[in-house]
Amino acid sequence: MADQPDSVVPVRDLNRRVRLSLEREFPLLWVAGEISNLTRASSGHFYFSLKDEGAQARCVMFRSRAQAIGWNLENGQQVEVRALVSLYEPRGEFQLAVEGMRRAGLGRLFEAFARLRERLEAEGLFATERKQGLPRFPRAIGIVSSPQAAALHDVIAAIRRRAPHLPTILYPSAVQGESAAAAIADAIRSAGARRECDLLMVVRGGGSIEDLWAFNEEVVARALAACPLPTISGIGHETDITIADFVADLRAATPTAAAELATQGWFEASGELRDLGDALSRYAEYKLAIAQQALDRLSMRLIHPAARLGMAAESLKLLASRLKASIGELVASRRGRLGDSAMGLFRRTPHIDALDAAVSLLSQRLNASLRRQQADRLGAVERIAGALGHLNPDAILARGYAVVYDRNGRIILTASSLAAGQAIHLRLSDGEVDANVLATRPG
Repeated sequence: MADQPDSVVPVRDLNRRVRLSLEREFPLLWVAGEISNLTRASSGHFYFSLKDEGAQARCVMFRSRAQAIGWNLENGQQVEVRALVSLYEPRGEFQLAVEGMRRAGLGRLFEAFARLRERLEAEGLFATERKQGLPRFPRAIGIVSSPQAAALHDVIAAIRRRAPHLPTILYPSAVQGESAAAAIADAIRSAGARRECDLLMVVRGGGSIEDLWAFNEEVVARALAACPLPTISGIGHETDITIADFVADLRAATPTAAAELATQGWFEASGELRDLGDALSRYAEYKLAIAQQALDRLSMRLIHPAARLGMAAESLKLLASRLKASIGELVASRRGRLGDSAMGLFRRTPHIDALDAAVSLLSQRLNASLRRQQADRLGAVERIAGALGHLNPDAILARGYAVVYDRNGRIILTASSLAAGQAIHLRLSDGEVDANVLATRPG
């Protein structure tokens, strides 16, 4: 409700309502200007003015927010602050409560970086499938960098340490400044056209985002994407990310790391060769020891040919003597066995007359036994047939009985399982009858 025209508002209430109105009307927003009248309180809070050519505003930045800045605040710095528009009630002073701060221009750089990244990613320049694999054993390595850059010396030192035989080709270019992006792109295109190397590295040492901005330019990204050579980006420190890192076939955390990736195959191969050389040396020593042992054994068995012939002759005479004795013993043994066999054959000669008489007697006894067994079997069969006749169901039916079935062909055993009106089937001795049940009675 609005105050009446003659109502009186205390200053405290007025300042509070103004503060609330300001904070409600102006949410967090970015404000650009120059720092002046900078003061740091013992509490760690910063107080300063943010000014431009035509105005200024008092600002406060509390210690918890100031600790996240990452650089020292000084008068004269051009900055962009993210602030809440407010009013300091006790003194009725208009002020900005600073929540975040960045150097002037960085916001535009970050926005340009994000827009270019999104556009190139939509075009597929960052796609994994378009990236080339690195050759394991490059014959030469190209380097795009500034001849005066410390990063270049670090890269060359790493290559010399890991693959000293590998030649390097420098494609010189500025790596910082307004013309650096075009120079870097020209160097990349030159390396691709000349085809003097199998692998191309684009390297630069660390720096601020402004120092590295040439590697965020579209002309560099498109030169890398069109380069026919496999490329490695080694730009800045591990935390520095550029558009060139996304487009290159492989990103290294640092320039030295890029050199290590480029020479990884040769470095591993040198280690493998050392291991193979050690293994070959050990195997050669092993085979030599085996051969020496075999030679020692053969030398111990080595005999003069004349002595060997004499030994063979003596062995032959001994074998001939043993063979002659063995043959004599075998002949005598066979003669004895032949005599024993003749005597046994004579004793086993059969007496035909006695055997014929025995066969006739056995035949008579067999015939008599068969006749007795036949008579016994016939009597048993007759008795069994008589017993089966008493058990024949037809014989039972002939005595006046009947078998009762229900309509499903099941035999009815009790009267209680039937109901009046139920259809039944009766089997008699001379035929079958279909009937209906009139009534059932128990007992």
